Amino acid sequence: MTPKTIIFIGPQGSGKGTQIEKLKEVLEAGDRRRVVDIQTGRRFRALAAARETFAEDKVAATLDSGQLQPDFLVSVLWGQAMVNQLDDKSHLLIDGFPRTVGQIPDLEDAFTFFERGRIDVINLETPEEVVRERMESRAREDDTQESIEERLRWYREDTLPVLKYYEGHGNATVHNVDGTDTIDGVHAQIVAALDLG
Repeated sequence: MTPKTIIFIGPQGSGKGTQIEKLKEVLEAGDRRRVVDIQTGRRFRALAAARETFAEDKVAATLDSGQLQPDFLVSVLWGQAMVNQLDDKSHLLIDGFPRTVGQIPDLEDAFTFFERGRIDVINLETPEEVVRERMESRAREDDTQESIEERLRWYREDTLPVLKYYEGHGNATVHNVDGTDTIDGVHAQIVAALDLG
């Protein structure tokens, strides 16, 4: 199997992290390749929890308000993860970037550098009322009502244009998945879309 490069797009609360973990198991079992899994949200939460540096304090404050982290910091996190972990045989799963159209050129440069020609985009289509309910029920510290609404707003305004970009990108295939299905149902849709069944 050619190494896969898969970007997950969907609003927070659409289940991207859960689906990445399930897909990772399938890929690792399938051909025993390493899977490099880069989830920027998880990395930012780890930085915020440390609270030992000025930057970590700033990240925590940004998370609490529901605002986007600055582009340069997003690029630093995923760029360092790729440099440290990615080779020409590993599968790559991405969640949390690009979150804005402005982040796309750096990622495209990285794909060229790491010789990643084909890109699959999993679009977890999940209505706002569903993700709002999920985020309110999971009770994570940064899931305040204000931050939830702010994240939904920037998903609409900043991230949906990223999806439009990949829909018109010659080297990308966008797979629209019903994010309101059960966890196993969404997983089955993804496995079928990627022809891994």
